[in-house]
Amino acid sequence: MIKKLLVSALLVSFTFIANAQKDESKELNCYNKWSKKFDERGADEITDGVYTDVIITSRFGNTAKCYTGKAEVVNKKVTKFYITLEDGSFEEVKRTWKEKSNSDVYIINGISKTMITVHSELINILWPKKIKAKKAAMKVAPEPTDD
Repeated sequence: MIKKLLVSALLVSFTFIANAQKDESKELNCYNKWSKKFDERGADEITDGVYTDVIITSRFGNTAKCYTGKAEVVNKKVTKFYITLEDGSFEEVKRTWKEKSNSDVYIINGISKTMITVHSELINILWPKKIKAKKAAMKVAPEPTDD
């Protein structure tokens, strides 16, 4: 009886650990890492212009791929964006968009609104050079002494 309880407890523990590791892996993709950094520090406003230093993220479920690229911003909205190819040239990102999700793509806190394709691909554009500088850490007070 004790052996059965011990085996059951071990199985439950292993299941819990396996699920915890699955949850951790969700947070380890490139989009989540960048998004966390933007959330922590904030970003300067993105003004109109052409930016050749953006990151374009493509996500399906829990997996993400991040590419360097270029984006055009007009009236504070993304109008076109391109992925950088190995030879240094750019290829425009063209997809079949769900419910016109590629129109009125505003940029909030250095990350574009999420665009969704008909195949459920999620695409965002990030401006990493617009992340605000890291704030200085708080200085810890000394412990009291017996003077």
